[in-house]
Amino acid sequence: MVIPCFNQAHFLDEAIQSVLAQSYRDFEIVVVDDGSTDNTSEIATRYQEVQCIRQDNQGLAGARNTGIRESKGSYLVFLDADDRLLPEALEAGVKCLKAYPDGAFVFGRYRNIAADGSILREKQPLPLSITEDSYESLLQGNYIGMHATVMYRRAVFESVGVFNTSIDAGEDYDLYLRIARKFSFYRHSTMVAEYRHHGTNMTGDFALMLKSMKTVLRSQRPYIKRDKRRKEAYKLGVRYWQYCYGMPLAWEVLAHAQGQQWKKAIWDGLVLMHYYPSAFARAWQKLGALALSGRSLRSLWQSQDYKPLEVGRVRFGDLRRQTPVSRHFGFDRGLPIDRYYIENFLSRRSGDIKGRVLEIKDNTYTRKYGGSGVEVSDVLDVSEDNPRATIVADLVCAPNIPSDTFDCIICTQTLQFVYEVRSAIQTLHRILKPGGILLMTVPGISQIDQEPPNLHWAFTSLSARQLLEEVFLAADIEVEIRGNVLAAISFLQGLAVEDLRQEELDYHDSCYEVLIALRAAKGDIAP
Repeated sequence: MVIPCFNQAHFLDEAIQSVLAQSYRDFEIVVVDDGSTDNTSEIATRYQEVQCIRQDNQGLAGARNTGIRESKGSYLVFLDADDRLLPEALEAGVKCLKAYPDGAFVFGRYRNIAADGSILREKQPLPLSITEDSYESLLQGNYIGMHATVMYRRAVFESVGVFNTSIDAGEDYDLYLRIARKFSFYRHSTMVAEYRHHGTNMTGDFALMLKSMKTVLRSQRPYIKRDKRRKEAYKLGVRYWQYCYGMPLAWEVLAHAQGQQWKKAIWDGLVLMHYYPSAFARAWQKLGALALSGRSLRSLWQSQDYKPLEVGRVRFGDLRRQTPVSRHFGFDRGLPIDRYYIENFLSRRSGDIKGRVLEIKDNTYTRKYGGSGVEVSDVLDVSEDNPRATIVADLVCAPNIPSDTFDCIICTQTLQFVYEVRSAIQTLHRILKPGGILLMTVPGISQIDQEPPNLHWAFTSLSARQLLEEVFLAADIEVEIRGNVLAAISFLQGLAVEDLRQEELDYHDSCYEVLIALRAAKGDIAP
């Protein structure tokens, strides 16, 4: 545990005590007093369990590097002095790293707290894998979030180097990108840390954050120039950081100017002009409008005619319609888009389809992807009228199916039709053998079949994962998202795979979950 501290002595006690309260007990604590002028060292040395190192101020990255050098553990967690760990944090991280021996690091969830420690809105977790290429996903933005949620293997620093001291902020994001170019990393679902908002957080310095994040992204350009998808992800990342920090900075420039704080307005304006010139131009126009109208900045913000971005006209073409091209999900035009993603998922997981395999409705995918590894192929249906069914049962309650029976279950696009979805998942877990694999897909964005209207649920990657975590171990679950805005629109319109290009189908954007695919292994010991 490395805790860098610069003039945050008033929070340091809580940070140290949150480590001492961990359920996992095999740890060391290194506090790096980075040239503080308060009583940081005095507080740290009150604890026998703490090794306190004092140095001249080297910045957050330099303090973390000192912690790496002076600590001895095989795994490292970096906790800022104003934040806290939750009691299961280290245990969850160690468990996940052991479950994924190829992982350079793992990370979990966090929540926001106020200066007094009271809980603010909870930070929602993002999926385990936004795209198949983790580096591509990180180019679009730092979806890991709070640094204290991360547990690293020490060996990764020997391979990619330590924190970059040449940047003033975003050194954790820079490290994630360097690691992701070479190694895999994984997410678990445990809430492990608390991020404190107290008015002096570094992330509140919009000029610093915009400059630093754009600098970090620009350093990645040599690694993306030959990859079209990564270049597109890079562009999305630029827009993301401009939105996060550029737009608030533009409003700060206006506020400083209106308050005649010219030095601050000019300095922030220069940063904005360099790193987000279009927002600078709009801020300059708004400033002129304020000067001419005599209106206050608050009145401009509250006015209904305020538009932060200029918009143009969209050419909808054939899609300017209130009824879809087809109501048959694409079956009448070719291969439905969700089926393309399902088959891609099962093809990559074909090694799991072996032994005794159960599939719902028919065994098409078992035969297509299982091959010679399948010893017995069973088909489950709730209806006795299905001639392919070898087992007639309702997943909600299936006492006629013995426990620990199947090596693999293929359950594609089924749970949305089951109202008592938790009971169905419990049955799937029960009838799997220990070590058996559930390959499951559920819809996110979809039409509703009107004949008959029997759809109960649509899912998100978050809800699907949390439902599985009620019976499967979190470390045994993998979640994949498939889809993008074009694929989603096309699927809703009833278009097929043949209507799109492969690169359009294979680009994945976590904001448009057409299909959610999950792989869950049944541990030898039930949770």
